[in-house]
Amino acid sequence: MNGHIGNDSTDMQSYYFRRIKVCEMCGTPSGEHKTLGLRLDKSQGLRPRQKDGIAVSVKRCGGCGLIYSQPQPVPHAVSQHYGIPAEDYWREDYFRWNEGYFSSQITNAIKLLGGQTGLRALDVGAGLGKAMLSLQNAGFEAFGCEPSEPYHTRAIEKMGISRERLALGMVEDLEFPDCFFDFVTFGAVFEHLYKPASCLERVLRWMRPGGVVHIEVPSAEWLVGRIVNLYYRSIGTSFVTNLSPMHAPFHLHEFTLKSFQELANKMHVKIEMAYYDVCEIRYVPRLLHPVLRSVMKYTNTGMQLTVYVRKL
Repeated sequence: MNGHIGNDSTDMQSYYFRRIKVCEMCGTPSGEHKTLGLRLDKSQGLRPRQKDGIAVSVKRCGGCGLIYSQPQPVPHAVSQHYGIPAEDYWREDYFRWNEGYFSSQITNAIKLLGGQTGLRALDVGAGLGKAMLSLQNAGFEAFGCEPSEPYHTRAIEKMGISRERLALGMVEDLEFPDCFFDFVTFGAVFEHLYKPASCLERVLRWMRPGGVVHIEVPSAEWLVGRIVNLYYRSIGTSFVTNLSPMHAPFHLHEFTLKSFQELANKMHVKIEMAYYDVCEIRYVPRLLHPVLRSVMKYTNTGMQLTVYVRKL
């Protein structure tokens, strides 16, 4: 099934729609999954029923809680999602790197890797290369891959990333030597992948035994998302706020810790560390932020889930 989204030829986006048969993380059949509601191809606001557009169903896996769209819209070209110039997303000051960037993740990685030095790291979805710079600064031999040509170009030209160290392409299509890396990071990337489990399996081939993979993803248990969905139901709509498969930031999945536990059982990996971050609070009045922040902190219902898994 094919679809086109846009008002004119300059705004046209073209998709085909792929039906999901089993959960990407735990493998349970999609027929056993619950439909949460509908998601438009644009920001829905407070009155989504007053907006037009294309909507897809949002499902939650009954086995591990993974949230995904059904069917899944796939762009005919990756540039449709990620070919926009970096300046359209970020101000000029975003091109400035500081030593504290990605520091806590690097500290955790070094601890899990036994404090070794001279290790090789791969940043999947490197963007402008700031995590690569931080990894280099911490003593890693840093490599990266980036699917967006504008970001790849600016990482090299504006951030000073070595062209030989930053591959242009999607992780699904690239090749690196087996047992080459000690640390791999998927920072704000896993939720954009159409087959995240398959991509992790691919990356594990490139890692030495004992190596560590860092993954940051949107949590399927996010409290604010639940509140917004409750509001949508209270005004008599079937819409939900989960995901954004056909508009920025193009999230395709939301994950639970059980999703990764089930995946670890299928792959030769072990979850070494996992935690939730509250992150930015959106959609609700600022007066409620202190209370919500406390609740999310103590109930593990923050916006972001971070896991570190080790190749055994």
